[in-house]
Amino acid sequence: QVQLVESGGGLVQAGGSLRLSCAASGGSFRINSMNWYRQAPGKERELVASIPTGSSGNYADSVKGRFTISRDNARSTVYLQMNSLKPEDTAVYYCNADLLEFSGRWSSRTYWGKGTLVTVSS
Repeated sequence: QVQLVESGGGLVQAGGSLRLSCAASGGSFRINSMNWYRQAPGKERELVASIPTGSSGNYADSVKGRFTISRDNARSTVYLQMNSLKPEDTAVYYCNADLLEFSGRWSSRTYWGKGTLVTVSS
């Protein structure tokens, strides 16, 4: 069973920066894509950024130019560098991985982290 563990959330003032990390571990797997979602109070979960294997990052329009997604494939870790944070970025940020997992045979799986809270004060 693959586990995703996030870290790096917290409280920051508007204009500040935070860096989120998410490490995948457990079992045998091959990552297809690692992604960051967020869910603000009263709103639906939305895709913030994604980084497929061998590709560059893709971003929601609301974060383009401010957020950067990157991966360390050797550590099965994805990062989200968030700069110029705004109060509207306040949300629980979730790591998500689309991968192939081996359990007798290779199967497509999607895993979620538990989320990390980012609060941006004005």
